[in-house]
Amino acid sequence: MKPSWRLLATATAGNALKPAPMALLPPIPLYRRLFRAHRKHLPHDMRLLGDEYIKAEFRVHRNVDNPAHLIGFLTEWQLYAQKIEGDSWVGDKLDPEKVEKMSDQQLGQLYELMKAIQERRKGGNED
Repeated sequence: MKPSWRLLATATAGNALKPAPMALLPPIPLYRRLFRAHRKHLPHDMRLLGDEYIKAEFRVHRNVDNPAHLIGFLTEWQLYAQKIEGDSWVGDKLDPEKVEKMSDQQLGQLYELMKAIQERRKGGNED
Protein backbone atom coordinates (compact mmCIF):
# COMPACT_ATOMS: atom_id res chain seq x y z
CA MET A 1 0.00 0.00 0.00
CA LYS A 2 1.44 3.33 -1.09
CA PRO A 3 1.08 6.32 1.30
CA SER A 4 -0.62 9.35 -0.17
CA TRP A 5 1.21 12.67 -0.50
CA ARG A 6 -1.50 14.45 1.41
CA LEU A 7 -1.06 12.22 4.47
CA LEU A 8 2.71 12.54 4.33
CA ALA A 9 2.47 16.34 4.06
CA THR A 10 0.15 16.66 7.05
CA ALA A 11 2.23 14.25 9.12
CA THR A 12 5.44 16.21 8.59
CA ALA A 13 4.00 19.73 8.54
CA GLY A 14 2.16 19.30 11.82
CA ASN A 15 5.22 18.08 13.71
CA ALA A 16 7.79 20.51 12.30
CA LEU A 17 7.36 23.20 14.93
CA LYS A 18 6.16 21.16 17.88
CA PRO A 19 8.58 19.43 20.24
CA ALA A 20 8.14 15.70 20.61
CA PRO A 21 5.74 14.97 23.49
CA MET A 22 7.43 13.60 26.57
CA ALA A 23 6.38 10.20 27.78
CA LEU A 24 4.60 10.34 31.10
CA LEU A 25 6.09 8.20 33.81
CA PRO A 26 3.71 6.02 35.81
CA PRO A 27 3.08 7.28 39.36
CA ILE A 28 5.37 4.92 41.31
CA PRO A 29 8.49 5.36 39.13
CA LEU A 30 7.88 9.13 39.14
CA TYR A 31 7.52 9.09 42.94
CA ARG A 32 10.86 7.27 43.25
CA ARG A 33 12.52 9.58 40.73
CA LEU A 34 11.44 12.62 42.75
CA PHE A 35 12.98 11.26 45.94
CA ARG A 36 16.19 10.37 44.08
CA ALA A 37 16.35 13.88 42.62
CA HIS A 38 15.87 15.41 46.07
CA ARG A 39 18.53 13.15 47.59
CA LYS A 40 21.01 13.99 44.86
CA HIS A 41 20.41 17.70 44.19
CA LEU A 42 18.93 19.39 47.28
CA PRO A 43 20.50 20.49 50.56
CA HIS A 44 19.39 18.49 53.59
CA ASP A 45 16.84 20.98 54.98
CA MET A 46 15.21 21.58 51.58
CA ARG A 47 15.18 17.84 50.97
CA LEU A 48 13.28 17.15 54.20
CA LEU A 49 10.65 19.76 53.38
CA GLY A 50 10.36 18.60 49.76
CA ASP A 51 10.09 14.91 50.69
CA GLU A 52 7.24 15.61 53.08
CA TYR A 53 5.46 17.67 50.44
CA ILE A 54 5.83 14.92 47.81
CA LYS A 55 4.47 12.30 50.22
CA ALA A 56 1.50 14.47 51.14
CA GLU A 57 0.62 15.37 47.54
CA PHE A 58 0.85 11.82 46.23
CA ARG A 59 -1.18 10.57 49.20
CA VAL A 60 -3.92 13.12 48.50
CA HIS A 61 -4.00 12.26 44.77
CA ARG A 62 -3.84 8.49 45.23
CA ASN A 63 -7.57 7.94 44.59
CA VAL A 64 -8.17 10.52 41.84
CA ASP A 65 -10.62 9.24 39.21
CA ASN A 66 -10.48 12.13 36.74
CA PRO A 67 -7.92 11.18 34.02
CA ALA A 68 -7.37 14.80 32.98
CA HIS A 69 -6.56 15.77 36.56
CA LEU A 70 -4.24 12.79 36.95
CA ILE A 71 -2.37 13.57 33.72
CA GLY A 72 -1.94 17.20 34.77
CA PHE A 73 -0.69 16.13 38.20
CA LEU A 74 1.85 13.67 36.80
CA THR A 75 2.98 16.09 34.08
CA GLU A 76 3.70 18.88 36.55
CA TRP A 77 5.61 16.56 38.88
CA GLN A 78 7.62 15.21 35.96
CA LEU A 79 8.51 18.76 34.89
CA TYR A 80 9.51 19.49 38.49
CA ALA A 81 11.79 16.42 38.54
CA GLN A 82 13.44 17.53 35.30
CA LYS A 83 14.04 21.00 36.75
CA ILE A 84 15.55 19.63 39.96
CA GLU A 85 17.79 17.23 38.05
CA GLY A 86 18.95 20.00 35.73
CA ASP A 87 19.56 22.57 38.50
CA SER A 88 17.51 25.11 36.52
CA TRP A 89 15.23 25.70 39.50
CA VAL A 90 17.64 27.91 41.42
CA GLY A 91 16.22 31.44 41.47
CA ASP A 92 13.29 30.42 39.28
CA LYS A 93 9.96 32.17 39.78
CA LEU A 94 6.45 30.79 39.46
CA ASP A 95 4.77 31.24 36.12
CA PRO A 96 2.03 33.88 36.58
CA GLU A 97 -0.30 31.96 34.24
CA LYS A 98 -0.08 28.88 36.44
CA VAL A 99 -0.75 30.95 39.56
CA GLU A 100 -3.86 32.41 37.89
CA LYS A 101 -5.18 28.90 37.18
CA MET A 102 -4.71 27.71 40.78
CA SER A 103 -7.72 27.06 42.97
CA ASP A 104 -8.13 28.70 46.38
CA GLN A 105 -7.02 25.46 48.02
CA GLN A 106 -3.85 25.34 45.89
CA LEU A 107 -3.07 28.97 46.68
CA GLY A 108 -3.51 28.16 50.37
CA GLN A 109 -1.06 25.26 50.05
CA LEU A 110 1.40 27.51 48.25
CA TYR A 111 1.11 30.05 51.06
CA GLU A 112 1.68 27.33 53.69
CA LEU A 113 4.74 26.15 51.77
CA MET A 114 6.09 29.70 51.65
CA LYS A 115 5.58 30.06 55.42
CA ALA A 116 7.32 26.72 56.09
CA ILE A 117 10.30 27.79 53.99
CA GLN A 118 10.50 31.12 55.80
CA GLU A 119 10.36 29.38 59.20
CA ARG A 120 13.14 27.00 58.19
CA ARG A 121 15.28 29.91 57.04
CA LYS A 122 14.71 31.72 60.35
CA GLY A 123 15.53 28.54 62.29
CA GLY A 124 18.72 28.03 60.25
CA ASN A 125 19.90 31.60 60.83
CA GLU A 126 19.49 31.37 64.62
CA ASP A 127 21.80 28.32 64.96
